[in-house]
Amino acid sequence: MGDTDEAVEASALLARIHRDPNILVGKPVIRGSRISVEMILENLAAGLTEDQLMYSFKIEREDVRACLAYAADRMRQIDRRAA
Repeated sequence: MGDTDEAVEASALLARIHRDPNILVGKPVIRGSRISVEMILENLAAGLTEDQLMYSFKIEREDVRACLAYAADRMRQIDRRAA
């Protein structure tokens, strides 16, 4: 897959993440839910699989991938600021 395709896919995934100061005090959440990116990442770090997350939280595989894409994007932003 080319860089352009990857950028389009990442953009589509990031569109699944939403921030609203009235939802979970502005934490990033999966659009249309109150499920935070942080909660999904913590559960992945604890060893839950994508399938377990999808079953437990009633989310789609793309939502899990969107949380990972969001975390990667934030890390890139932090790295740029530190450079």
